[in-house]
Amino acid sequence: MLVHYPDIKPYARHRVMVDAPHELYVEECGNPDGLPVLVVHGGPGVTGVAKNRTLFDPDKYRIILFDQRGCGRSTPYAELEGNTTQALIEDMEAIRCFFAIERWVVCGGAWGATLALLYAQKFTSRVMALLLRGVFLCRRRDIAWLYQEGGASRIFPDYWEDYLQPLSASQQQNCVQSYHQLMNSENDLVRMSAAKSWALWLARCATLRPSLKVVEQYVEPHRAMALALIQTHYFLNNGFLADNEIIEAAKKLHGVPGIIIHGRYDMVSPLESAVELHRAWPESQLNIIRDAGHAGGEASIIDAMIRASRDLSQRFLDEEDY
Repeated sequence: MLVHYPDIKPYARHRVMVDAPHELYVEECGNPDGLPVLVVHGGPGVTGVAKNRTLFDPDKYRIILFDQRGCGRSTPYAELEGNTTQALIEDMEAIRCFFAIERWVVCGGAWGATLALLYAQKFTSRVMALLLRGVFLCRRRDIAWLYQEGGASRIFPDYWEDYLQPLSASQQQNCVQSYHQLMNSENDLVRMSAAKSWALWLARCATLRPSLKVVEQYVEPHRAMALALIQTHYFLNNGFLADNEIIEAAKKLHGVPGIIIHGRYDMVSPLESAVELHRAWPESQLNIIRDAGHAGGEASIIDAMIRASRDLSQRFLDEEDY
């Protein structure tokens, strides 16, 4: 089983100004002359993970990571003004233009896969290939599966009770809307309690086997606040997308090769999503990981991602048009 490449540090860090007031943190790792890959983190509302640098051979790849609007080291932190899916897609293109890269590989997991797909559908000529993990299509039913009773709640009923704890009976009729209201409360304690409950539920659903490390990362107060605030902002607005937009526009991916990696026991974004995408996108290859859930840090997911990144480098490294 393959494991991460050795840890590396960025050889360059940048601040890229986009629409005011947003300024993006962007970093470059690996080989400056290598195959360019943009790594799009999950969320919305989390940050780029340092371990994402080590999914790619640093001798062969120019690895570009960034923090999305309101996330991580991008500023202002947890800012919702001008924070929409369409803006994030334009930010990805702004980063490409900043580096004057003609074409690149785009890699994304979960919400990062959502953005990668939407970017490729809009800027098809700029995408050499897609590498996707834990595909999240951001349809109303996908949001409801995770955040409304009747989906993941039936798999984790004990965890679901904790998720519902901040909500009254009437508020439970629309959990996303109710959490959004709590996250915009003027009471700091109300906001923090809601943020931790929201983040804890997501962390508990993310891995096949319980992971205290993942839980601790998600419920860290600073991270949990941005995660819950930005996610409820997006999901209350159905990701700022038409329902089933990605599948209905899948024909725009014609000519773009892709590798989809999805855990069979993904409880955040069920395997059904990846299967539907694969059927609608003939150029894609679907790898179902039999002993994994949703999280990118699970051993079998790491193995599959590194194999895929290796395969893509072998396929494209001889090309001279990037």
